[in-house]
Amino acid sequence: MTRIETVRLRPVLDSRGNETVEADVLTESGGFGRAAAPSGASTGEYEAIELPVDEAIAAAREHAVPRLEGRTFAGDQREVDAALEAADGTDDFSEIGANAAVAISMAAAKAGADVLGAPLYQHLGGAFRGRNFPIPLGNVIGGGEHAQDATSIQEFLAAPVGAPSVRDAVFANAAVHERVGELLEERGEPAAKGDEGAWAPSIDDAEAFELMEEAVDDVADEFGFDIKFGLDMAAAERFEDGEYVFGEDVRSTEEQVGYVADLVDEYDLAYVEDPLDEDAYEAFAELTAQVGEQTLVCGDDLFVTNVDRLEEGIEVGAANSILIKPNQIGTLSDAFDAIELAVESSYTPVISHRSGETEDTTIAHLAVATGAPFIKTGTVGGERTAKLNELIRIADEARL
Repeated sequence: MTRIETVRLRPVLDSRGNETVEADVLTESGGFGRAAAPSGASTGEYEAIELPVDEAIAAAREHAVPRLEGRTFAGDQREVDAALEAADGTDDFSEIGANAAVAISMAAAKAGADVLGAPLYQHLGGAFRGRNFPIPLGNVIGGGEHAQDATSIQEFLAAPVGAPSVRDAVFANAAVHERVGELLEERGEPAAKGDEGAWAPSIDDAEAFELMEEAVDDVADEFGFDIKFGLDMAAAERFEDGEYVFGEDVRSTEEQVGYVADLVDEYDLAYVEDPLDEDAYEAFAELTAQVGEQTLVCGDDLFVTNVDRLEEGIEVGAANSILIKPNQIGTLSDAFDAIELAVESSYTPVISHRSGETEDTTIAHLAVATGAPFIKTGTVGGERTAKLNELIRIADEARL
């Protein structure tokens, strides 16, 4: 039994230098947990509502904190998250803010683990406890909403699918990132970095594909295992008046489906996230029918970690993978529900960071706890490497 004694909330900085919500949860028996909410730049229309930080903190102090402090929970994260949902009273956390809710939810989970003297992944795991490490997807070249004057496709991601260990996978992604930097320098292409630390050169998508293909092949030869790459197309951000606008290329929905299917074939892509608009269930189903045996067709803006939207997708066969971002839905329990439904329906869950991140490592533990095959964490930058280094530690401790 865990009695929550104190819940503290404060504004802190995320990786973009913007304010976000941090929560501390202290229990009567001395358990302590601290967590901070991330924030996205490319956000889906159907995500839970993130309030301005001061508003979220004030609302959570008024409505949520009194429901938690002084209350005894039976060690069940769902009880804590149910109290948060009851305090909010809406279906999208528009009263206390998903940023406040997810910070408290994650902090409470850490406090619960601390009371038990167990690592967070064990506390969260239960029957979900994974046997294998998640393969990290590392952002190497980026544009879209994450960088100006760069590629139209938002993310080109290294995917070390043949790595024998989490350590090898993490270092392979870093090597791909470094190799792309070298290739850009050889070509005389100056490159800044985007929100997630990916290279953001002023090149078009076709050049980015060439760079990724060369870098991945070079690093695969060096490391001695299979490395592929994938995409986050963030197509909802490119959907205008019924057409997909990627730079100078304008495509109908049918043409976009064909274009993505051709990319999967040409580059043997391991992963394609949000290749179509967030309401395009039928088009997602068509693309999945064409390439679903070859690659992961992942819904982020399509599903927003929401069980109801995932159920819609399952009904029509839209995508075969779901991106899981706890702050999209507001609590760890709701994220678990989406993962559980995905696994039951043969959809691959991919646990993900956000572009505006913190040093919080909860998603690394969530990926291990649920046995998720993939985790999207970025490649460089302290807020990204915090998750990657935590994965290495977990794998060392659990001998995964």
